[in-house]
Amino acid sequence: MEIWINPACSKCRSAISLLDAEGAEYTVRRYLEDVPSEDEIRAVLDRLNLEPWDITRTQEAEAKELGLKEWARDAGARERWISALAEHPRLIQRPIITADDGTAVVARSEEAVREALEHNKS
Repeated sequence: MEIWINPACSKCRSAISLLDAEGAEYTVRRYLEDVPSEDEIRAVLDRLNLEPWDITRTQEAEAKELGLKEWARDAGARERWISALAEHPRLIQRPIITADDGTAVVARSEEAVREALEHNKS
């Protein structure tokens, strides 16, 4: 399993602590440094069963500069959102855990981290 984190994020640190406490095997991706491509973002969205605006941090300064709150949230705008996330990775909600069974969760709560752990059991 892989976890996308920003080390400065308390929810990311909490998720890592829980994974460690459970003895989980995982790979850390510091997504601000190792920025996901548009294709990787599309793949994670498919695994999450979410749209790009669902995982966008709209309160970030960059979101306000881009005017994201005014952007359409429909199929026609989907690629524009994905491009924005790839160009401005700080806008990606975190942490995101991708499990070995092909699922993924936005792991902002202990329950979500535990769900990822359940999906990762073989």
